[in-house]
Amino acid sequence: MPSRTHITRAQARRIALAAQGLHEGRPNAATKRHVSRVLQRSHLLQIDSVNVLVRAHYMPLFSRLGSYDRGLLEKTAYHPKKREAFEYWGHEASLIRLDLQPLFRWRMERAARGEGTYGGLARFGREKRAFIEEVRREIEARGPIGAGELSIGGKGQGSWWGWSDGKRALEWLFWAGQVTTATRRGFERVYDLPERVLPSEILNMPTPSAEEAQRELLRLSIRALGIASERCLRDYFRLEPQDAKARIPELVEAGDLIPITVEGWGPVYLDPQAKIPRRVEARALVSPFDPIVWERTRTERLFDFRYRIEIYTPAEKREFGYYCLPFVLGERIVARVDLKADRAAGNLIVHSIHPEASVAPEEIAPALGDELRLMAEWLNLGSITAPKGWRKPLQV
Repeated sequence: MPSRTHITRAQARRIALAAQGLHEGRPNAATKRHVSRVLQRSHLLQIDSVNVLVRAHYMPLFSRLGSYDRGLLEKTAYHPKKREAFEYWGHEASLIRLDLQPLFRWRMERAARGEGTYGGLARFGREKRAFIEEVRREIEARGPIGAGELSIGGKGQGSWWGWSDGKRALEWLFWAGQVTTATRRGFERVYDLPERVLPSEILNMPTPSAEEAQRELLRLSIRALGIASERCLRDYFRLEPQDAKARIPELVEAGDLIPITVEGWGPVYLDPQAKIPRRVEARALVSPFDPIVWERTRTERLFDFRYRIEIYTPAEKREFGYYCLPFVLGERIVARVDLKADRAAGNLIVHSIHPEASVAPEEIAPALGDELRLMAEWLNLGSITAPKGWRKPLQV
């Protein structure tokens, strides 16, 4: 257990990077074992619909493993007999380590009572209970099926949130743990009953109390973060503030969280098993949905890097670009890079590169060029279009 009560911000950065595995060298050829190890370390991968570059759950693995076969994650997540993950609400929609499923049953029970979910969906659950049960019975009889294959519930309105009643029923059942994702077709969930998807040894594991499950989720959070404030800890698995505030003092008393001070940031907690490397030589483009930058105030405190995703910002008001990825080099976040995969043309488009104010472009250009070439190779894109003025130093 660390005996120190104060660390520098540089030490805190190294702890955070090491906790997420960004201090380690990439394998020459990533295997399913490497994919599993990343999942074991981070506990979950966030899923998001944005596909301007690549789906969000693939990117943390690229950041840590380099050019790996994305099919390895598909097998890890959805293989009928060898799956190591399940989909649920962890940090937003997520692929979560399969063995952690019992820790989310309290959230499923709350959702079934109309608590902790979207207000409209909770209201739908109260008002349409008979219809929801009819949808569940259809899945029981026919599953696995997608929302568009239901015989009841109508069609959606075309937009992402223009859900049909059938889709609303499926999402209510998903929140309540009464259906789960068997697989995906493209990005569409295919639903089935948990007992036909998840291994019996997982379903038969004892259900911990809500309090013990929350404590364990916070233990996992500090392990994945290394160092974190209360806000960071509860954000990792999106715990309610009142739940985190009740559990954190219990974990401090048990020695699972070490209160510590960091210059310019506090109060914070340290993982008693945290590693403090003497130096970190990271090189990684990380997505907006990577645990390193999930909690934006933490990113600012640790890296002096104010980061906001601008997807929902009108184009004329964007400062850096639609889909900017932070570029980690060494122990710092040194730039943000706005990227797009033009799959039809086989081209990785680098819309813009914004180095931090303290960073000279020539200081980062060689490493960034290497990382962009690696990404283009990974995404099977044969060319890279660099922004004007960066073509020569990027050497693409």
